[in-house]
Amino acid sequence: MSPHPMLQTPSIRRAVNEAKQRVAQLHAELPRWNLVVWTAGNVSERVRVRPDDKPSSEDLFVIKPSGVRYEALSEDSMVVCDLEGNLVEGEHSPSSDTAAHAYVYQHMHEVGGVVHTHSTYATAWAAAGREIPCSLTMMGDEFGGPVPVGPFALIGDDSIGRGIVETLRNHKSPAVLMKNHGPFTIGPTAEAAVKAAVMVEEVAKTTLLAYHLGEPSILPHDLTERLYDRYHSAYGQ
Repeated sequence: MSPHPMLQTPSIRRAVNEAKQRVAQLHAELPRWNLVVWTAGNVSERVRVRPDDKPSSEDLFVIKPSGVRYEALSEDSMVVCDLEGNLVEGEHSPSSDTAAHAYVYQHMHEVGGVVHTHSTYATAWAAAGREIPCSLTMMGDEFGGPVPVGPFALIGDDSIGRGIVETLRNHKSPAVLMKNHGPFTIGPTAEAAVKAAVMVEEVAKTTLLAYHLGEPSILPHDLTERLYDRYHSAYGQ
């Protein structure tokens, strides 16, 4: 494979190398938080090629190779794809979810990272085709309301990506439960998307336990708006 033209630009080459390192490190967070088993799941990060941060069809993204065990992953094993999902650098085939990630990056320019897991509790909600209702303040903070359910779609083409974009484009939630499949999360960075994956599993578990105790109390919309605005404008450093 001849080197992709963009990868011969020093600044892009450096950005890709840094993204590979981050994505390799972030993959270690998925088994650490019990979000995946065996080789399932993936993290990707967009590499923007324009310094002014404007949309560009020439953007690239780094993603996990297909079928590689987590303990064998390193920055050198990460693969690079263009926004059509074509492999442009790497010794392995890209993740089987690459087309979904590529579609999200094509149609949601603000997204800098995408994560997919099969975490147990969030996937249980997806199997039931039920959104996670907003009954916790941490859900108001992180998701701005319920975690929505996306349509059923088979893996292999951009159908899953279409469902993610259609569901989340006008939604505050960074997480969607793809029906009968599992959670996908997005964020301005890959780290933010991983955090959303951790958080959606936590609220999925807690809410399911709440149903065993009775009917959870759903937070009113105006309160979730206040929680979300405070968390995203004033929380932390």
